[in-house]
Amino acid sequence: MSILLFMGTYLISRQLKEFKSSLYFPSNIRLLISDFAVTIAIVSMSMLDFYVGIPTPKLVVPKTFEPTLPGRGWMIPPLKNNPWISVFIAIPPALLGTILIFMDQQITAVIVNRKQHKLKKGCGYHLDLFVISILIQVCSCMGLPWFVAATVPSINHVNSLKLESELAAPGEKQTFLGVREQRVTHILIFSTVGLSVFLTPILGFIPMPVLYGIFLFMGAESLRGLELFNRILIMFIPSKYQPDYQFLREIPIGRVHLFTIIQLACLLCLWTVKSFSSTSILFPLMLVVMIAVRKFLDQIFTQQELRVLDDIMPQISSEDQKKRSDKKNMSAISKISHYILGPKLIKTEKHKVELC
Repeated sequence: MSILLFMGTYLISRQLKEFKSSLYFPSNIRLLISDFAVTIAIVSMSMLDFYVGIPTPKLVVPKTFEPTLPGRGWMIPPLKNNPWISVFIAIPPALLGTILIFMDQQITAVIVNRKQHKLKKGCGYHLDLFVISILIQVCSCMGLPWFVAATVPSINHVNSLKLESELAAPGEKQTFLGVREQRVTHILIFSTVGLSVFLTPILGFIPMPVLYGIFLFMGAESLRGLELFNRILIMFIPSKYQPDYQFLREIPIGRVHLFTIIQLACLLCLWTVKSFSSTSILFPLMLVVMIAVRKFLDQIFTQQELRVLDDIMPQISSEDQKKRSDKKNMSAISKISHYILGPKLIKTEKHKVELC
């Protein structure tokens, strides 16, 4: 029964997510069904489990709104019964935790802001990290789990906000136009997460296999469009049947496979270190080792190849920097002149604005 619930949840979510490109029903209804595919799958499979009545593992939720550890208050004293020297002993593991959280946040931000997503609004790497660091301090004082970037939900959130062309020829796929960049969905999501503490009697009826099916669906969806996953797939596709990817136009296929194999080897090393409890504490240090590996790739690949395969952030030339600086200075001068002289300015014969 657990396997049926697991596979049924995954298949329903997958099929309903693709329902927006089907030929049935008006476009508004198809889009609505596609947006709520996960919710429909959870509700339908949970109702099936309740109707059949076969005992299955359920989501474990607390029955009361209080700290889970008996005898503990909402706030945790920094030292309590620990000696003062424990502050210095905690520094090494704290550094490992800092590295892990920093890398997780930065990697997620880089993936979300890739050029394939065509984002227009500026990204706030430092602001995001600052907010996370403040929240981690609050959570530490209250004994709550730390905030992390959550790569898979972040990618799925971006995918759910993709904007595609409405007009397309019959049988033709819709064209990706960009992403709806707004904060409404995030506010609603985390408000709902906060309100879920009052819905524990209902959440306790959700079978765990249903949630595992949702996790599989989210993981599979986050792989779609991921360049690393596409490069892994083309290793098993003959040359004449390979899709027309941009990196295949600019780089020989052998160099692409070499870069992919190095990435897979690094991923295997990280997974091996993380899988064993005796070595998992070294996982943050392995992320630092990956930085050294990335620097070593400069000796194997050219900058042009790394720019295409690794999406290096473009460097601003000195000429472009000068143009930006001149533009910024002219903008400041225009504002000052508008404030002093008013909107009326004098134009010369060469159509250049001069300030009197």
